[in-house]
Amino acid sequence: MEKIDISRFVRELKAVVESHYLGNGAYCRWLWQNEKKTRRLGVNEYGCADAANILYSIDEFVCSDEDRRLRIEALQSLQNPDTGMFTEETHHTIHTTAHCAGALELFNVRPKYPIKGLRKYLKKEKLYELMEGLDWFVNPWSQSHLGAGVYAALANSGEATPEFCEDYFAWFRENADSVTGFWKPGYSDVSPWFSDDHVNKGAPRYYFMAGGFHYLFNHEHAHQPMPYPERVIDTCLEMYSRKALGAHFCASIGFLEVDWLYCLNRACRQRPTYRAEESIAAIEDFAVAITDYLLLLDTETHDGVNDLHALFGTVCALAELQAALPGKIVTDKPLRLVLDRRPFI
Repeated sequence: MEKIDISRFVRELKAVVESHYLGNGAYCRWLWQNEKKTRRLGVNEYGCADAANILYSIDEFVCSDEDRRLRIEALQSLQNPDTGMFTEETHHTIHTTAHCAGALELFNVRPKYPIKGLRKYLKKEKLYELMEGLDWFVNPWSQSHLGAGVYAALANSGEATPEFCEDYFAWFRENADSVTGFWKPGYSDVSPWFSDDHVNKGAPRYYFMAGGFHYLFNHEHAHQPMPYPERVIDTCLEMYSRKALGAHFCASIGFLEVDWLYCLNRACRQRPTYRAEESIAAIEDFAVAITDYLLLLDTETHDGVNDLHALFGTVCALAELQAALPGKIVTDKPLRLVLDRRPFI
């Protein structure tokens, strides 16, 4: 595989983030409205969090003491002092809380207030009630925001106890899916690889992969093993070869690309000799596809790039890709994946 130089694209990302700056440490998520006028313009939880995430990822995080103070205060000010939760209308509050706590961790600080809204899940019975109550059949992807976010929010805020962590990962050990390598046996086995009618037939299998990604980065953070890494490799390779990752895979700005790549690459790390050549070939093919798409974008006008949260997902994919293909993805400075520091994106 020849080297792919994405330096120009990465350099432009700093300008994108700077264009979203509102002053006093705050950032917006979007610069412009959509056709349905559903975007909350102005200061936004994901704008503030993902400005920090992206700048960290492209190694442009260094700022003055005053800028650092303002950025921390802007993000902390968005927390509910009574519940400790962060809320934004596009995601469940557990996702937003985990995401903002993760961004604050990059500054080596924690949320200003205790996360009282999640403390009930420190008890095993409440935690397992949450996990068993998730919609694993139709919405395993979006529901993983809750199942993974509860761990990440408590871990990133320093409130996770050893007992909670043991209970959390014990549930995943007991609910591993030997068919796909991910979690919750019985659901993915009856699901189609891809179907627009997934409401009736169960979620497409890539939903289980994308949901599993969220649980997987918690396992990686806690240095917990994958239960079936070979099956994760099989699943990722098959859905890629069958083009069963949805119509917008490698043709949009977002998170699905890092979901697939991270799952495959991290499973390969745990089983480096299993289907190794096929895995590298798939990742190299993916590298060409995603960079061919990204390098043609106008970062000043593209609506996906305009969304700092969606853009952060793409940046994560590039960071993991650069690590997966040493020496092949060229940037001015090495990219850094925030998941190698703390859980949740």
